[in-house]
Amino acid sequence: MMRSVKSCQLYLKTVRFLYIVLFVYTAVSKLINIEQFQFRLERFPFISTHAVWITWGIPILEILIAALFLFPKYTILALYSSLSLMSVFTIYILSVLKFGDSIPCSCGGVVSAMGWKEHIFFNGVFIAFSLIGILIIQNQKKTTNK
Repeated sequence: MMRSVKSCQLYLKTVRFLYIVLFVYTAVSKLINIEQFQFRLERFPFISTHAVWITWGIPILEILIAALFLFPKYTILALYSSLSLMSVFTIYILSVLKFGDSIPCSCGGVVSAMGWKEHIFFNGVFIAFSLIGILIIQNQKKTTNK
């Protein structure tokens, strides 16, 4: 039982670290190239009229979520926030691919160099990280409340 608890804690620490790296890296990349990021968003179907707000909102949100991961007591909130943000990104990519024209990724940094299929897979992996982390925390709460 103790080994399982340690494994779960290691998993959560690893996921927290990976999300911090991902969100800080992509947010900083977007902010460094803010004009290019906004230009690409203006070309996206459905959201072009909100590009200015989204240009600043996404990196700020990514940094805020990364900051939540720095504090273990906020891990569950950070996981739900990450799950939501990564799900929205993935749903948006899928809808653009289905209903829109082929457009370049505006994610920032190395992540933007991925093809769309790789990007969807990458997002799916991070969505799975969040879901598993949420389940671990919920299971730990159930165990401690017994």
